[in-house]
Amino acid sequence: MSLPVLSRRGFLAAGLGTALLTLTACGEGAEKAPEGAASPSAPAAGPWSFTDDRGKKIDLPKRPERIVAQIGAAAVLWDFGVRPIAVFGPHKLKDGSKDPQIGDVDLAKVETLGNVWDEFNVEKYISLQPELLISGMYNGDTLWYVPEKSTATIEQVAPTLGVKLFGRSIPNLIAKYGEVAASLGADLNAPAVTGAKAGFEAASKALPTPEARQLKIMVMAGGPEALWIAHFKDHIDVGYMKELGLDVVVPDKVEKTGYWETLSWENADKYDADVILVDARAQSMQVPEMMKKPTFAQLPAVKAGQVYPWRAEQRYSYQGYTAMLEELAANLAKAKKLDG
Repeated sequence: MSLPVLSRRGFLAAGLGTALLTLTACGEGAEKAPEGAASPSAPAAGPWSFTDDRGKKIDLPKRPERIVAQIGAAAVLWDFGVRPIAVFGPHKLKDGSKDPQIGDVDLAKVETLGNVWDEFNVEKYISLQPELLISGMYNGDTLWYVPEKSTATIEQVAPTLGVKLFGRSIPNLIAKYGEVAASLGADLNAPAVTGAKAGFEAASKALPTPEARQLKIMVMAGGPEALWIAHFKDHIDVGYMKELGLDVVVPDKVEKTGYWETLSWENADKYDADVILVDARAQSMQVPEMMKKPTFAQLPAVKAGQVYPWRAEQRYSYQGYTAMLEELAANLAKAKKLDG
């Protein structure tokens, strides 16, 4: 039985562990930021306006302070010094630990409206009296993790701001989030921000060593009956790897919905690779389970022990991508070009 074609939206919504799952309040938002963080300035006296990536202009009588954000956006804003009052989207794993997607967000200081796909507590959202909702967008103008069934109600409560997470470079996306943060009062010249930017730029320059450029890298995710090869044009983090000069496998039969080429496990050896980066998110099959697939276990990169994590949904901030690039550089430094 073949798997349905999965877009990025469908893949992330489906739990790809041992089986595909069916898709089915007032926080302390103004607490003092940690020392060295970019702290929002005092509330602006005049009107506030912002045009988002949908071309939607938002006009408010004053700068919004009661902000609710999808966890990916919340993690980036947090790094810039903006403190949402509530979050929604993956923030806690099954064992109760923090989901890596949450970054440095302090869950003790925010309300939570939902942790999984299609979960959004509308009643609680209304009770928080939000002034703005912020989310990324992977699929056109659709706000990530905002349930379609509740969209109309949610948008009646407060304006929404969308940030496009596709079709742009990583530096451009981080800068866009910086623009959003600055409009909300963050100081982009704060030492914490300028230092983080310098760290990101240094990590970007350090990654494409001559040795790393020689490695063929396959970026993938897996499920019980199929595996997915990431397409750099749609996964902007993979696109950034190519932009930095890494030799990333380019799938030749990408789905009409983009993002992936779907392969059966029998065809796991379609592409030669010296290094394999495997989706490290909880909803993707993990390497120990993949090792039970004979065709995967026999891949040269697997036999050589050159399989490393792909941080597929790292937060789009300088801090988040510095950590990702440094980890990737360290892993590629351990790898070698394989014969054949």
